[in-house]
Amino acid sequence: MSTTRIAAHRGAAGGNIHCNTWVAFEAALAQGADIIELDVSRSADGELFVFHPGMEPAHLGIDTPLSRMEARGIRNLRYLNEDNTPTQLGISTLDEVFEQLKGRCQINLDKFPTCMADIARAVRRHGMTQQVLVKTEAREELFRQVEELAPDLPYMVFARREDTVSEMLRKRFPNYRGTEAIFPDETCGVAQPEYTERMHRLGLQVWVNAIVFDCRRVLAAGHNDDISVAGQPDQGWGWLMDLGADIIQTDWPGMLRAYMNRRETEGRKP
Repeated sequence: MSTTRIAAHRGAAGGNIHCNTWVAFEAALAQGADIIELDVSRSADGELFVFHPGMEPAHLGIDTPLSRMEARGIRNLRYLNEDNTPTQLGISTLDEVFEQLKGRCQINLDKFPTCMADIARAVRRHGMTQQVLVKTEAREELFRQVEELAPDLPYMVFARREDTVSEMLRKRFPNYRGTEAIFPDETCGVAQPEYTERMHRLGLQVWVNAIVFDCRRVLAAGHNDDISVAGQPDQGWGWLMDLGADIIQTDWPGMLRAYMNRRETEGRKP
């Protein structure tokens, strides 16, 4: 059985089911996702919602950021679907999603540095410190904030092209889990099998991204969802599995799970 885990980017969305909604999270789990990745925004009066900051015009048809709205007004908003038509799906609070997913999967809380203390308090309030995963850029000021505000949360850093911090962070943070490796081309240090092998020897994990949210920002040297769903999964998801990635983030969790199952049936190594 493949040891590579599937992270569903904002759940599994499509048609009338919008990303970052409770329905998208249920769909992702039904399709075989191991991890739910979601985004966190904070209202003007301090309540945490599951929404990608800056996507208000595209996802809601409004220009006002949620950060400038009070929670009462946010609860009245509804997502637009792929045809720019209103749906019945509202914006869930982080508390609601925590209760929905508690004990069911790991949760990657994206945008963690924007409201670190509030998110950490919410995680503890729900008793989910070992069920979540948080990340920051690899910068000293952020390391200090994590030490102060969230030393009990499982933690990764973004390794862009190279990784110069993992051995240090492994000693510094008891809950350090590894890196989200970002590599625009195959020559990057974090794109080498030797890198994932070294991380595994240290007891650390490597997360990679098959998602394409902006074709101008290459995350995994072109080994992505687009080529995988278009008929070349060996060059997309398969390449990332052969690299030794522990976690692959995707917008197509069901198709990735089916591909992993085919590989296993064919006897190919992960």
